[in-house]
Amino acid sequence: MKVWPETAKLKKEQITKIQELEKELNVVLVAFGKPTSFADLSSEQLKRIQNLEKELGLTLLAMK
Repeated sequence: MKVWPETAKLKKEQITKIQELEKELNVVLVAFGKPTSFADLSSEQLKRIQNLEKELGLTLLAMK
């Protein structure tokens, strides 16, 4: 099992730009230091994750 990718070390101006875009899009952005991707899941795998999210009251991200 891989460990969660490390978040990026950001400069103040980078943080400001990200925060501006978050406000504009009304989303939360997370910056990673290394390229990452979402796991390629079957519909059954996705459904299992969604069920666990509902059960635990959490949001889960499946990353590679």
